Amino acid sequence: MEGPRPGHLARPPFGTGVAFALVLGALAGSRLPALPLTALLAVLLGLGAFAWWRFDDWRRPAGALLAGFALFGLHAAWALSQQLPPDLERGDFAIDGRVVQLPEHEPRRTRFLFRVDRGQATPPALRGRLLRLSWYDDRAAADSQRHAIEAGSRWRFTARLRAPRGLRNPGWYDSEKHMLAGRIAATGYVRDAEPAERRHGGAGIDGWRERIAGRIDAAVARPASRFVRALALGDTRGLDDVDWEILRATGLTHLVAISGFHVGLVAGFAALAIAGLWWLLPALGRRVPRPQAAAAGALLGAAGYAAVAGFALPTVRTVLMVAVVVLARLWRRPMGVADSLALAAIALLLADPLSVLAAGFWLSFAGVAWLVWCLPRVGAQPVVRGFLAAQWVATLGLLPLTAVMFGQASLAGPLANLVAIPWWSLVVVPMALVGTGLEALHPGWGGGAWRLAASCFELSWPLFEWLAAGRAALWWLPEARWFALPLALLGAFWLLLPRAVPGKALALMLLLPLLWPDRELPRPGEVDLVMLDVGQGGALLVRTARHAFLYDAGPAVPEGFDAGERVVVPALHALGVRRLDATIVSHGDADHAGGFASLRRRLDTGPVFAARDAAIEDAVPCLAGSRWEADGVVFRFLHPDLHFPEMGNESSCVLRIESAHGSVLLAADVGEVVERLLVHDHPGGLRSDVVLVAHHGSAGSSDPAFIAATAPQVALVSAGHGNRFGHPKPEVMRRWVERGAAGAVTAREGAVLVRLRGSGLQLESRRRAQPRLWDAARRAETVH
Repeated sequence: MEGPRPGHLARPPFGTGVAFALVLGALAGSRLPALPLTALLAVLLGLGAFAWWRFDDWRRPAGALLAGFALFGLHAAWALSQQLPPDLERGDFAIDGRVVQLPEHEPRRTRFLFRVDRGQATPPALRGRLLRLSWYDDRAAADSQRHAIEAGSRWRFTARLRAPRGLRNPGWYDSEKHMLAGRIAATGYVRDAEPAERRHGGAGIDGWRERIAGRIDAAVARPASRFVRALALGDTRGLDDVDWEILRATGLTHLVAISGFHVGLVAGFAALAIAGLWWLLPALGRRVPRPQAAAAGALLGAAGYAAVAGFALPTVRTVLMVAVVVLARLWRRPMGVADSLALAAIALLLADPLSVLAAGFWLSFAGVAWLVWCLPRVGAQPVVRGFLAAQWVATLGLLPLTAVMFGQASLAGPLANLVAIPWWSLVVVPMALVGTGLEALHPGWGGGAWRLAASCFELSWPLFEWLAAGRAALWWLPEARWFALPLALLGAFWLLLPRAVPGKALALMLLLPLLWPDRELPRPGEVDLVMLDVGQGGALLVRTARHAFLYDAGPAVPEGFDAGERVVVPALHALGVRRLDATIVSHGDADHAGGFASLRRRLDTGPVFAARDAAIEDAVPCLAGSRWEADGVVFRFLHPDLHFPEMGNESSCVLRIESAHGSVLLAADVGEVVERLLVHDHPGGLRSDVVLVAHHGSAGSSDPAFIAATAPQVALVSAGHGNRFGHPKPEVMRRWVERGAAGAVTAREGAVLVRLRGSGLQLESRRRAQPRLWDAARRAETVH
């Protein structure tokens, strides 16, 4: 057999270098604006796999890089092909299938994932597909309390569906990306007008999880039961917005649901239990050696706990790592933590390359990788000092990723984790698991352990509430440029090098583009507009050199969607707005004012101007003639005047913004009558460079005389995709375009940025500036 060539460095086929290259290739595929041809991806996969397997020099990681790129592209192409075609949107489909995972029961809505059967009666476009559905029927909402729609139950009903589509705004969350990663083929709702038939009740592991969750609630009759459910089953349905705010502020979201660390603990306990059994019964060792039996027990324990958690990504990653170690033990081959991590990453990506789209993938592997790299220094220290050092490594090493993926950094996180990691993981979680195990053996046996877990949890929760209440607990970070993350990772690496390495102060400079990015604010006399994509509603941010104003706060509906909470506040944080200098609520309709309550709870809104009939507490009426100035930009209300009656849409606040480089007119939901009134009252004074088209482009607004009087360069329309009103009306948009305006509709463009600068007017849309291969709007345009 030919030996290694002199000077040749052989690379193992499943080593850390290959794993890194595979991950990098999949990441590169995820950043494509569009997918290459499937045939080309298949050829690249073949070439990459050949180089990966055939060579042992630099061509091996190069092949893995190419294979990762092609694998991601092929999986993404397949997942996108499984989504509901745009030409079938808003169709009604009679479907049979099964509720998967745990449904979320709300007062007027039940949300759940539904796996469609593959029967011949099912439409071909939906066979075997995974749907995300809502049931708004009041009867169903009441039945859900009696577990009618429960995990694992089978149903036949009619659903109205559409292709996966989300809102595109500044901020970290991209629902279209998450639906692609989850292989969701369509979203929609159950048609209440059609009959619904329940075939049978909950079954399988999901049905068992829901039954255990109900028993926890019955056994632990106090608020802490929601956390016992989360820690025992990964069931976070009971946590409300306040709970999540506290967890985010203290950096504990990774612990409250079943995490990889908890799976590792269960695997360790299972291994110890098997080893103890073998010690008590030495005869067993003659059949299977104790180390191998303990390793197999660890794998079974980890897999079982992952099943209890619904096979969430962090648990799957840990199970794969445990499996790698077990196989190495069974084959009697030594394997370090770094090798286990590399093999787990390779196995996970080969099984599901789209997992790189999930934040959990990066946080899980990056956290372990940082600890592995620093392990020699941490492990050589005393236990307490080593634990503190590990906490420092995890906090600093993961800071760049958490800042980019979530737009925030928890300043209270290191202290909170020092308490939560040992107390929750070594006391609360084991008690919750003991209760679950006893309950699985016999109903009613787990109540005592669950109540003890709840009591232990309640001892620590007030500390975290106190930490979260501090103003410095959570630091929201503006969106940074693409190069900020690699620079920050390099800076973190530099800071974690041994003390003797010089230049630590310079390493801090590498964090600045991420922690203090350039927000490209306007100069005095200039103004920027950001029309947020809030669906069928309105929310528009106006920025001057040192001030920020919000015009409307987006919709909120009783069924649960609150654009103020889900869109406006995160977008303001991503844009670096920590407080508003004034807020204008144009009128009281839910699609414009619904999100204001959440906005006021989460942010300093400054003085509030509103229509008199908007019913906004402590608001100042937006009367015609009122004006103020900020950084050389003048804001002036044109409507309504003091004597105008309270008429809903017609009494909306009309705001004019005048700067040295252009003017803006925001007309809310006024109709043609008010538009003609404005033309009459302000002859020659309505001309604007930018106009927010009234009433989302409805047929009852955009009077030709008003369009002629404003003569804008840009006509902005805030409207939801596929809204039931048909906004904006094609004939309305045609009138604006024929007068020379460029139309920008949020349903098509996502959030829209307009700059009125010294260099001229600049128009930019979120979807066009940051194209993504999963962009539903672009695919729909291609079809039509």
